[in-house]
Amino acid sequence: MVNADASPMSQMTAEAPLLEVRNLKMWFPRRSGFLGRDLTYVKAVDDVSFSIQPGETLGLVGESGCGKTTIGRAIVRFYQPTSGEIIYRDGAQAVDLAKLDRAALRPYRQQICMIFQDPHSSLNPRMTVYEIVSEVLKVNHLASGTELEDRVAGLLRRVGLRPEYMRRYPHAFSGGERQRIVIARALATNPRLIVADEAISALDVSIRAQIINLLQDLQDELGLTYLFIAHDLSVVRQVCDRVNVMYVGKLVESAEATDLYRTPKHPYTEALMSAVPINNPRLRNKERRIRLEGDVADPSNPPSGCYFHPRCRYAKEVCTTEAPPLNLVDAPAHFAACHFAKELQLTGAIVSDK
Repeated sequence: MVNADASPMSQMTAEAPLLEVRNLKMWFPRRSGFLGRDLTYVKAVDDVSFSIQPGETLGLVGESGCGKTTIGRAIVRFYQPTSGEIIYRDGAQAVDLAKLDRAALRPYRQQICMIFQDPHSSLNPRMTVYEIVSEVLKVNHLASGTELEDRVAGLLRRVGLRPEYMRRYPHAFSGGERQRIVIARALATNPRLIVADEAISALDVSIRAQIINLLQDLQDELGLTYLFIAHDLSVVRQVCDRVNVMYVGKLVESAEATDLYRTPKHPYTEALMSAVPINNPRLRNKERRIRLEGDVADPSNPPSGCYFHPRCRYAKEVCTTEAPPLNLVDAPAHFAACHFAKELQLTGAIVSDK
Protein backbone atom coordinates (compact mmCIF):
# COMPACT_ATOMS: atom_id res chain seq x y z
CA MET A 1 0.00 0.00 0.00
CA VAL A 2 1.15 3.52 -0.82
CA ASN A 3 0.96 6.10 1.94
CA ALA A 4 -1.92 8.50 1.29
CA ASP A 5 -0.06 11.49 2.73
CA ALA A 6 1.22 13.58 -0.16
CA SER A 7 3.94 16.21 -0.16
CA PRO A 8 2.76 19.84 0.11
CA MET A 9 3.70 20.57 -3.50
CA SER A 10 1.62 17.70 -4.91
CA GLN A 11 -1.46 18.86 -3.03
CA MET A 12 -1.44 22.13 -4.98
CA THR A 13 -2.09 20.48 -8.36
CA ALA A 14 -5.10 18.55 -9.58
CA GLU A 15 -3.11 16.17 -11.77
CA ALA A 16 -1.37 13.25 -10.05
CA PRO A 17 2.42 13.71 -10.12
CA LEU A 18 4.57 11.38 -12.17
CA LEU A 19 7.01 11.07 -9.28
CA GLU A 20 6.57 11.95 -5.64
CA VAL A 21 9.35 11.91 -3.07
CA ARG A 22 8.06 11.67 0.49
CA ASN A 23 10.19 12.21 3.60
CA LEU A 24 13.29 10.87 1.85
CA LYS A 25 16.35 10.28 4.00
CA MET A 26 19.76 9.19 2.78
CA TRP A 27 22.17 8.83 5.68
CA PHE A 28 25.68 7.45 5.20
CA PRO A 29 27.44 5.83 8.19
CA ARG A 30 30.86 7.20 9.15
CA ARG A 31 33.16 5.70 11.75
CA SER A 32 35.70 7.70 13.72
CA GLY A 33 37.62 7.56 16.97
CA PHE A 34 39.86 4.79 18.27
CA LEU A 35 39.57 1.72 16.02
CA GLY A 36 36.52 3.30 14.40
CA ARG A 37 34.31 2.69 17.42
CA ASP A 38 32.37 5.94 17.12
CA LEU A 39 29.57 5.71 14.58
CA THR A 40 28.00 8.86 13.19
CA TYR A 41 25.86 9.51 10.12
CA VAL A 42 26.31 11.99 7.30
CA LYS A 43 22.78 13.22 6.65
CA ALA A 44 23.19 13.84 2.94
CA VAL A 45 19.41 13.99 2.45
CA ASP A 46 17.28 14.57 5.51
CA ASP A 47 13.48 14.36 5.28
CA VAL A 48 12.94 15.82 1.80
CA SER A 49 9.55 15.83 0.02
CA PHE A 50 8.63 17.09 -3.44
CA SER A 51 6.82 16.03 -6.60
CA ILE A 52 7.36 16.18 -10.35
CA GLN A 53 4.43 16.64 -12.71
CA PRO A 54 4.29 14.85 -16.08
CA GLY A 55 6.04 16.82 -18.82
CA GLU A 56 7.63 19.45 -16.59
CA THR A 57 11.24 20.28 -15.80
CA LEU A 58 11.91 20.55 -12.08
CA GLY A 59 15.18 22.20 -11.10
CA LEU A 60 17.14 21.11 -8.03
CA VAL A 61 19.79 23.61 -6.98
CA GLY A 62 22.15 24.35 -4.11
CA GLU A 63 25.81 24.45 -3.16
CA SER A 64 28.08 21.46 -3.66
CA GLY A 65 27.41 18.85 -0.98
CA CYS A 66 23.82 19.94 -0.34
CA GLY A 67 22.45 16.51 -1.32
CA LYS A 68 20.96 17.21 -4.74
CA THR A 69 22.99 14.56 -6.58
CA THR A 70 22.26 12.07 -3.79
CA ILE A 71 18.53 12.63 -4.36
CA GLY A 72 18.93 11.94 -8.06
CA ARG A 73 20.85 8.74 -7.41
CA ALA A 74 18.27 7.61 -4.86
CA ILE A 75 15.45 8.17 -7.36
CA VAL A 76 17.11 5.96 -9.98
CA ARG A 77 17.94 3.57 -7.12
CA PHE A 78 21.71 3.66 -7.37
CA TYR A 79 21.32 4.13 -3.61
CA GLN A 80 18.96 2.33 -1.26
CA PRO A 81 17.22 5.10 0.71
CA THR A 82 17.60 5.05 4.48
CA SER A 83 13.89 5.79 4.79
CA GLY A 84 11.06 7.51 2.97
CA GLU A 85 9.07 6.81 -0.18
CA ILE A 86 9.68 7.36 -3.89
CA ILE A 87 6.24 7.02 -5.46
CA TYR A 88 6.28 6.52 -9.23
CA ARG A 89 3.04 6.46 -11.18
CA ASP A 90 2.79 4.29 -14.25
CA GLY A 91 -0.72 4.95 -15.52
CA ALA A 92 -3.18 4.15 -12.76
CA GLN A 93 -0.59 2.15 -10.83
CA ALA A 94 1.51 3.77 -8.09
CA VAL A 95 4.57 1.96 -6.78
CA ASP A 96 7.11 2.82 -4.10
CA LEU A 97 10.50 2.42 -5.79
CA ALA A 98 12.29 2.63 -2.43
CA LYS A 99 10.86 -0.73 -1.39
CA LEU A 100 11.53 -2.73 -4.57
CA ASP A 101 14.30 -5.28 -4.89
CA ARG A 102 16.61 -5.47 -7.89
CA ALA A 103 14.39 -7.80 -9.91
CA ALA A 104 11.22 -5.78 -9.30
CA LEU A 105 13.04 -2.56 -10.20
CA ARG A 106 14.03 -3.72 -13.66
CA PRO A 107 10.99 -2.49 -15.63
CA TYR A 108 11.10 0.87 -13.85
CA ARG A 109 14.80 1.35 -14.63
CA GLN A 110 13.72 1.50 -18.27
CA GLN A 111 11.32 4.35 -17.49
CA ILE A 112 13.64 6.39 -15.27
CA CYS A 113 17.13 7.09 -16.65
CA MET A 114 20.04 9.33 -15.72
CA ILE A 115 22.35 11.65 -17.62
CA PHE A 116 25.64 12.04 -15.80
CA GLN A 117 27.76 15.13 -15.31
CA ASP A 118 31.01 14.10 -16.99
CA PRO A 119 30.54 12.45 -20.41
CA HIS A 120 34.22 11.46 -20.47
CA SER A 121 34.10 9.31 -17.34
CA SER A 122 30.59 7.94 -17.94
CA LEU A 123 31.53 6.30 -21.26
CA ASN A 124 33.68 3.17 -21.38
CA PRO A 125 36.75 4.14 -23.48
CA ARG A 126 37.19 0.51 -24.61
CA MET A 127 33.74 0.28 -26.17
CA THR A 128 32.56 1.77 -29.45
CA VAL A 129 29.51 4.01 -29.57
CA TYR A 130 27.56 1.11 -31.05
CA GLU A 131 28.54 -1.16 -28.15
CA ILE A 132 27.76 1.53 -25.55
CA VAL A 133 24.25 2.25 -26.83
CA SER A 134 23.33 -1.24 -27.98
CA GLU A 135 24.30 -2.71 -24.59
CA VAL A 136 21.31 -0.95 -23.03
CA LEU A 137 19.00 -2.41 -25.66
CA LYS A 138 20.38 -5.92 -25.23
CA VAL A 139 20.31 -5.93 -21.43
CA ASN A 140 16.67 -4.79 -21.43
CA HIS A 141 15.73 -7.24 -24.23
CA LEU A 142 14.48 -4.38 -26.42
CA ALA A 143 16.29 -5.35 -29.62
CA SER A 144 18.56 -8.04 -31.01
CA GLY A 145 20.25 -9.12 -34.20
CA THR A 146 20.10 -6.79 -37.18
CA GLU A 147 17.53 -4.59 -35.45
CA LEU A 148 20.18 -3.39 -32.99
CA GLU A 149 22.14 -1.42 -35.56
CA ASP A 150 18.98 0.26 -36.87
CA ARG A 151 17.94 1.25 -33.35
CA VAL A 152 21.39 2.66 -32.52
CA ALA A 153 21.48 4.59 -35.81
CA GLY A 154 18.06 6.07 -35.06
CA LEU A 155 19.12 7.13 -31.57
CA LEU A 156 22.26 8.81 -32.87
CA ARG A 157 20.27 10.73 -35.48
CA ARG A 158 17.84 11.84 -32.79
CA VAL A 159 20.63 13.47 -30.76
CA GLY A 160 22.26 15.07 -33.80
CA LEU A 161 25.07 12.60 -34.55
CA ARG A 162 25.75 10.80 -37.81
CA PRO A 163 25.06 7.02 -37.72
CA GLU A 164 28.42 6.20 -39.31
CA TYR A 165 30.05 7.43 -36.10
CA MET A 166 28.81 4.35 -34.21
CA ARG A 167 32.03 2.39 -34.86
CA ARG A 168 34.20 5.06 -33.29
CA TYR A 169 35.45 5.15 -29.70
CA PRO A 170 34.59 7.94 -27.21
CA HIS A 171 38.04 9.55 -27.42
CA ALA A 172 37.33 10.50 -31.05
CA PHE A 173 34.53 12.87 -30.01
CA SER A 174 34.41 16.32 -28.46
CA GLY A 175 32.87 16.89 -25.03
CA GLY A 176 29.56 18.02 -26.52
CA GLU A 177 29.43 15.00 -28.84
CA ARG A 178 30.18 12.63 -25.97
CA GLN A 179 27.31 14.14 -24.01
CA ARG A 180 25.05 13.53 -27.01
CA ILE A 181 26.11 9.87 -26.88
CA VAL A 182 25.21 9.78 -23.17
CA ILE A 183 21.80 11.24 -24.01
CA ALA A 184 21.29 8.69 -26.80
CA ARG A 185 22.03 5.90 -24.33
CA ALA A 186 19.52 7.36 -21.85
CA LEU A 187 16.85 7.48 -24.57
CA ALA A 188 17.38 3.86 -25.64
CA THR A 189 14.71 2.47 -23.31
CA ASN A 190 12.08 5.13 -24.17
CA PRO A 191 12.06 6.61 -20.65
CA ARG A 192 9.40 8.90 -19.21
CA LEU A 193 11.60 10.58 -16.57
CA ILE A 194 15.23 11.62 -16.99
CA VAL A 195 17.41 12.73 -14.08
CA ALA A 196 19.93 15.16 -15.58
CA ASP A 197 22.72 15.46 -13.02
CA GLU A 198 24.77 18.57 -13.91
CA ALA A 199 24.33 17.51 -17.54
CA ILE A 200 26.05 20.60 -18.96
CA SER A 201 28.44 21.76 -16.23
CA ALA A 202 31.44 19.86 -17.66
CA LEU A 203 30.97 21.37 -21.13
CA ASP A 204 32.38 24.50 -22.71
CA VAL A 205 30.08 27.49 -22.49
CA SER A 206 29.76 27.56 -26.28
CA ILE A 207 28.43 23.98 -26.28
CA ARG A 208 26.02 24.28 -23.36
CA ALA A 209 23.33 26.09 -25.33
CA GLN A 210 23.35 23.32 -27.94
CA ILE A 211 22.81 20.60 -25.34
CA ILE A 212 20.11 22.63 -23.59
CA ASN A 213 18.29 23.12 -26.89
CA LEU A 214 18.61 19.39 -27.61
CA LEU A 215 17.11 18.46 -24.23
CA GLN A 216 14.21 20.87 -24.74
CA ASP A 217 13.56 19.59 -28.27
CA LEU A 218 13.56 16.00 -27.00
CA GLN A 219 11.13 16.96 -24.24
CA ASP A 220 8.72 18.49 -26.75
CA GLU A 221 9.08 15.59 -29.17
CA LEU A 222 8.92 12.70 -26.71
CA GLY A 223 6.95 14.17 -23.81
CA LEU A 224 9.84 13.71 -21.38
CA THR A 225 9.89 14.84 -17.76
CA TYR A 226 13.16 16.13 -16.30
CA LEU A 227 14.67 16.45 -12.86
CA PHE A 228 17.36 19.01 -13.72
CA ILE A 229 20.12 19.06 -11.10
CA ALA A 230 22.42 22.05 -11.52
CA HIS A 231 24.36 24.82 -9.84
CA ASP A 232 24.28 27.28 -12.76
CA LEU A 233 21.26 29.35 -11.79
CA SER A 234 21.13 31.27 -15.06
CA VAL A 235 20.64 27.97 -16.91
CA VAL A 236 18.06 26.77 -14.39
CA ARG A 237 15.97 29.88 -14.95
CA GLN A 238 16.05 29.24 -18.68
CA VAL A 239 15.03 25.57 -18.71
CA CYS A 240 13.02 24.84 -15.54
CA ASP A 241 9.32 25.26 -14.82
CA ARG A 242 9.75 24.96 -11.05
CA VAL A 243 12.81 25.09 -8.82
CA ASN A 244 13.63 23.43 -5.51
CA VAL A 245 16.45 24.92 -3.41
CA MET A 246 18.43 22.69 -1.04
CA TYR A 247 20.74 23.49 1.86
CA VAL A 248 22.61 20.83 3.85
CA GLY A 249 20.29 17.97 2.95
CA LYS A 250 17.04 19.85 3.39
CA LEU A 251 14.61 21.54 1.03
CA VAL A 252 14.44 25.22 1.98
CA GLU A 253 12.36 26.70 -0.85
CA SER A 254 10.20 25.59 -3.77
CA ALA A 255 8.41 27.74 -6.31
CA GLU A 256 7.76 28.38 -9.97
CA ALA A 257 11.00 29.54 -11.58
CA THR A 258 9.84 33.09 -12.34
CA ASP A 259 8.49 33.60 -8.80
CA LEU A 260 11.65 32.26 -7.22
CA TYR A 261 13.93 34.52 -9.23
CA ARG A 262 11.78 37.60 -8.72
CA THR A 263 10.66 37.18 -5.08
CA PRO A 264 12.67 34.60 -3.08
CA LYS A 265 11.28 33.83 0.35
CA HIS A 266 14.30 32.23 2.01
CA PRO A 267 17.50 34.15 2.91
CA TYR A 268 19.68 31.42 1.42
CA THR A 269 17.84 31.67 -1.90
CA GLU A 270 18.27 35.45 -1.81
CA ALA A 271 22.04 34.96 -1.50
CA LEU A 272 22.04 32.56 -4.44
CA MET A 273 19.96 34.95 -6.53
CA SER A 274 22.41 37.79 -5.89
CA ALA A 275 25.02 35.87 -7.90
CA VAL A 276 22.83 35.14 -10.94
CA PRO A 277 23.98 36.95 -14.11
CA ILE A 278 21.11 38.59 -16.02
CA ASN A 279 21.73 39.39 -19.68
CA ASN A 280 19.42 42.40 -19.80
CA PRO A 281 21.01 45.18 -17.67
CA ARG A 282 17.60 46.82 -17.17
CA LEU A 283 16.37 43.73 -15.31
CA ARG A 284 19.38 43.23 -13.08
CA ASN A 285 19.30 43.54 -9.34
CA LYS A 286 21.51 46.56 -8.69
CA GLU A 287 22.08 45.70 -5.04
CA ARG A 288 25.50 44.56 -3.83
CA ARG A 289 26.09 40.84 -4.03
CA ILE A 290 25.37 39.01 -0.76
CA ARG A 291 28.44 37.19 0.50
CA LEU A 292 27.61 34.63 3.16
CA GLU A 293 29.90 34.47 6.16
CA GLY A 294 31.07 31.24 7.72
CA ASP A 295 31.14 27.74 6.28
CA VAL A 296 28.42 25.40 5.11
CA ALA A 297 27.19 23.29 8.02
CA ASP A 298 28.57 19.78 8.50
CA PRO A 299 25.79 17.32 7.52
CA SER A 300 27.11 14.86 10.11
CA ASN A 301 26.86 17.47 12.87
CA PRO A 302 24.41 20.18 11.77
CA PRO A 303 23.53 23.14 14.01
CA SER A 304 20.36 23.18 16.05
CA GLY A 305 17.24 24.85 14.76
CA CYS A 306 17.48 26.18 11.23
CA TYR A 307 20.62 24.80 9.60
CA PHE A 308 21.20 28.13 7.86
CA HIS A 309 20.99 30.35 10.94
CA PRO A 310 24.78 30.65 11.59
CA ARG A 311 25.15 32.33 8.17
CA CYS A 312 21.84 34.18 8.02
CA ARG A 313 21.79 37.96 8.46
CA TYR A 314 18.11 37.87 9.45
CA ALA A 315 18.43 35.15 12.13
CA LYS A 316 16.76 35.59 15.51
CA GLU A 317 16.63 33.54 18.68
CA VAL A 318 13.89 31.19 17.44
CA CYS A 319 16.06 30.26 14.47
CA THR A 320 18.71 28.77 16.76
CA THR A 321 16.29 26.44 18.56
CA GLU A 322 13.40 25.57 16.24
CA ALA A 323 13.70 24.04 12.77
CA PRO A 324 11.22 25.78 10.44
CA PRO A 325 8.89 23.53 8.43
CA LEU A 326 8.42 23.91 4.69
CA ASN A 327 5.19 25.93 4.56
CA LEU A 328 3.14 27.60 1.86
CA VAL A 329 4.08 31.29 1.78
CA ASP A 330 2.43 32.54 -1.39
CA ALA A 331 -0.29 30.94 -3.49
CA PRO A 332 -0.46 28.93 -5.57
CA ALA A 333 2.74 26.99 -4.81
CA HIS A 334 5.55 29.02 -3.25
CA PHE A 335 6.94 27.17 -0.22
CA ALA A 336 9.75 28.18 2.12
CA ALA A 337 11.31 26.82 5.30
CA CYS A 338 11.88 30.08 7.18
CA HIS A 339 10.24 31.39 10.35
CA PHE A 340 10.03 34.88 8.84
CA ALA A 341 9.29 34.06 5.20
CA LYS A 342 6.08 36.13 5.20
CA GLU A 343 7.71 39.12 6.88
CA LEU A 344 11.02 39.49 5.05
CA GLN A 345 11.22 41.56 1.87
CA LEU A 346 13.98 39.74 0.01
CA THR A 347 15.53 40.78 -3.29
CA GLY A 348 15.60 38.45 -6.26
CA ALA A 349 17.76 38.29 -9.34
CA ILE A 350 15.07 39.98 -11.45
CA VAL A 351 13.90 43.39 -10.31
CA SER A 352 11.20 44.00 -12.92
CA ASP A 353 10.05 42.74 -16.29
CA LYS A 354 9.19 46.25 -17.45
